[in-house]
Amino acid sequence: MSLEKIEPAIVKQWLEDERAILIDVREPSEYAREHIIGARLVPLSSFDSADFAADKDKTVIFYCQSGTRTAANAERLLAPNFRAVRMLDGGLAAWKQAGLPVHFDRRAPIDIMRQVQITAGSLVVAGILLALLVSTWFLLLSAFVGAGLTFAGATGWCGMASLLARMPWNRIPGATPAARA
Repeated sequence: MSLEKIEPAIVKQWLEDERAILIDVREPSEYAREHIIGARLVPLSSFDSADFAADKDKTVIFYCQSGTRTAANAERLLAPNFRAVRMLDGGLAAWKQAGLPVHFDRRAPIDIMRQVQITAGSLVVAGILLALLVSTWFLLLSAFVGAGLTFAGATGWCGMASLLARMPWNRIPGATPAARA
């Protein structure tokens, strides 16, 4: 199953004409940082088709950061049997590239996966530097981080992301820790 793609300019027009509703399927931390104005947050991690009983007669347009998550979850997103279901072609990235407005909050934390990349990269570099300057035993730090990233890629569960999601700077009011992880 796949979702029909719709260009950002058409989505904007449909929203202005109140012909559709726009649903952001990213996580609360991503939405808090940046989202399309007027979009409703319904994270894939807590998506329940029963939540859409009042919206079944509407045209719904789903989006994520690039369109990949939305496309990968097409069957799940089609389940509520809306009148019509589409996906924003290229996601938020395409919307911004088209020069369309977004809500952006610099005070909100950056995306968890970017935090993982920054933290993991820093730990690997620190482990190598400490191994060169102090003791070769610090190579274990880099090896541990590498093993953790490999495990995350193989299983889809990232311990570092779960830990970072619970940090004070990532606490989003009204979001549960499970929804942020």
